[in-house]
Amino acid sequence: GAFTLRLLQTSIFQNTSFSDTEGLGMLEDIKLGSFDKHTLSIRFCQPWVCPARPHTDWDTIENFLKAYMQTFNHLVNEVVMQRGALYPFVVQCMAGCILYPNRTSQAFAYLGYNGQDLLSFDIENATWTLSQDTKLSRYVQSLLQNYTALNELAVIIFTDTFVNDIELFLHYGRA
Repeated sequence: GAFTLRLLQTSIFQNTSFSDTEGLGMLEDIKLGSFDKHTLSIRFCQPWVCPARPHTDWDTIENFLKAYMQTFNHLVNEVVMQRGALYPFVVQCMAGCILYPNRTSQAFAYLGYNGQDLLSFDIENATWTLSQDTKLSRYVQSLLQNYTALNELAVIIFTDTFVNDIELFLHYGRA
């Protein structure tokens, strides 16, 4: 059957200087790892996940996560300053990929605000699509659309890296 890899993020912004983020990676219903917000590192939940990739790969992924979190927090604070959002609020992200038995795949990415769908990422066109038409969603869409290099990187990660990771984790998990 098909297998789905999901990366989940929930960030609670209490005020301009304090946010609390939880992150989780899952293959189907199996927790692969979580994001340790104190050390900004990955906590592996299964003994076979870490050996699936070379240690240097995990270092690169952790460095990417640190840069991502810094950029993410900056962008959210910029949106708050420009749009006057009220604290506290919650931002949720989900990204991943479904790998089908014939090795075709379908990637996805969604962004939510206070429990409501805000945007989704159209992988084929590297564009952000409104889930609801509000001033906030239009502003965030235009902001994210300007990050062309990030959007192009996301396409590569969602379509190539995730597929390879699913296959790796399935191999190591079965062994």
